[in-house]
Amino acid sequence: MKVSRMYAPTLRQSPAEAEIASHRLMLRAGLVRKLVSGVYSYLPLGYRVIRKIEQIVREEMDRQGGLEILMSALQPAELWKSSGRWDEYGPEMFKLKDRNEREFCLGPTHEEIFTALIRDEVRSYRQLPLLLYQIQTKYRDEIRPRFGLIRARDFIMKDLYSFDRDEAGLDISYKKMYEAYSRVFKRCGLSFMVVEADAGAMGGTDSHEFVVVTDEGEADLVFCKKCGYAANVERAECIAQTACCYEDLMPLEKVSTPGMRTIEEVSEFLKVPASKLVKTLVYIADGRPVAALVRGDRELNETKLKRFLHASDLALADEETIRRVTGAPVGFAGPIGIAARPVVADLEIKGMTNFVVGGNAEDLHIRNVNVPRDFTVDAFADLRKAVEGDPCPRCGSPLSAAKGTEVGHIFKLGTKYSEALGAKYLDENGVEHPIVMGSYGIGITRTVAAIIESNHDEDGIIWPMTVAPYHAVVIPINVIEQAQFDLANEVYEKLLAAGVEVVLDDRDERPGVKFKDADLIGYPIRIVVGPRSLQSRQVEVKLRKSKETQMVGIDEVTDYVVEVIRREIAALTPS
Repeated sequence: MKVSRMYAPTLRQSPAEAEIASHRLMLRAGLVRKLVSGVYSYLPLGYRVIRKIEQIVREEMDRQGGLEILMSALQPAELWKSSGRWDEYGPEMFKLKDRNEREFCLGPTHEEIFTALIRDEVRSYRQLPLLLYQIQTKYRDEIRPRFGLIRARDFIMKDLYSFDRDEAGLDISYKKMYEAYSRVFKRCGLSFMVVEADAGAMGGTDSHEFVVVTDEGEADLVFCKKCGYAANVERAECIAQTACCYEDLMPLEKVSTPGMRTIEEVSEFLKVPASKLVKTLVYIADGRPVAALVRGDRELNETKLKRFLHASDLALADEETIRRVTGAPVGFAGPIGIAARPVVADLEIKGMTNFVVGGNAEDLHIRNVNVPRDFTVDAFADLRKAVEGDPCPRCGSPLSAAKGTEVGHIFKLGTKYSEALGAKYLDENGVEHPIVMGSYGIGITRTVAAIIESNHDEDGIIWPMTVAPYHAVVIPINVIEQAQFDLANEVYEKLLAAGVEVVLDDRDERPGVKFKDADLIGYPIRIVVGPRSLQSRQVEVKLRKSKETQMVGIDEVTDYVVEVIRREIAALTPS
């Protein structure tokens, strides 16, 4: 490919809209262009990277016995209503009607559609197990699209669904995908963690995220350096810690706290640590008010609360509801006499004595509150967010924290969808059973962003060889000088003949412009042909990642480049 014929509109300055490195560099390097908020067009260089990642994914899915199909992105509402997710999925789902007023959605995921396909085709245990996958555009109406391809409203995704006879079969399929995902991300040049995760609207039991640790990541992670435990904070288990030693129970004491609404204000006003306060948070869960209690210095984990309540919808109550169930304005809610049920308390509340709560009246708090003497807790549960320094739930060592970008997610769905949609098979004895399922997703376009986040410097992108849009660029210093250009073209043609993905920068531009574009786009190998090359029959070869530079003879440069490519690809390929 000649650069003069290539559509790769690079930018010298970073667009103001770009918040993180991957977004800035994808725009500057001419990989993508924004159509509207959260929707992008993939330009030639960007789409080449996408196709390479897709090919790696295909090879690893096929290696595990996966069979590729393609389903429609336009999905009928009936199937989603059968699973209960038409309303449960929430406002992120793009919904529409056809001219006959029939309801559809643009698929954010495809569990229902794949399940319906198998329901109508599979009858016997002999047809199982099955691993079916597709690579396709998904649609989610994100409330706040941001970070370029990290959180977009349409994105390319690989989703695979496993169909097995029983849980033992699902365990095998799940392990296959775990191994396949590990191979995919290693081949993409990513350093990743596998963490326990919440299944969310997908349902099911076990769930793991494949996460690339980056400073700008959206996922909050905790992990143990000693035993290897790792989890998204939405899922991370918390061990109850006693904030203070045991005390004799003291009588209740009402205290005037004029205008003191926050934990910080009350703690300072009463001269007690935040760990001796208990927050009472009022939520609306599936239309009913509930109360959740956590220690004053803790943050409630809404995902844990939603999962514990088996709620489809959970949101903080509005001011009117809070006043109705507590009798007080926001900031003074407490568990004593609250008109919300159930009252669910974090495990740490069970070990607390003589703590402070809101008084369910304006400008009032209550000291020396104790459970169960002063109020009833309907259930104790792990409700708080894990933080750095918490004891590991496996070995007790202090947890470390990091941010990451999720690039893959695998779920054990069990029979959630097969039972809802009637996907069953007959065993050897003619007995009918629901098919046991798993769901496995890789964000293809999100992986592009994660690769750039993990592989860049101040000059631009540093592509791993396996996914680079082109392996090498040949740059003649002066294209007007015919002998120099002919030599550059000779090198270019030899590399093409050897199967190297190479471009020739034949533009009549200053060398500095060409070098900056080469670094910005991130070609792994740069070959420069200058005036001295005509006498010495040598070219300058620079490796983008290591910045190593050396002079290589014209007759040896093809073998040298081919060997560099082979060596780097081999280093990223699992045995």
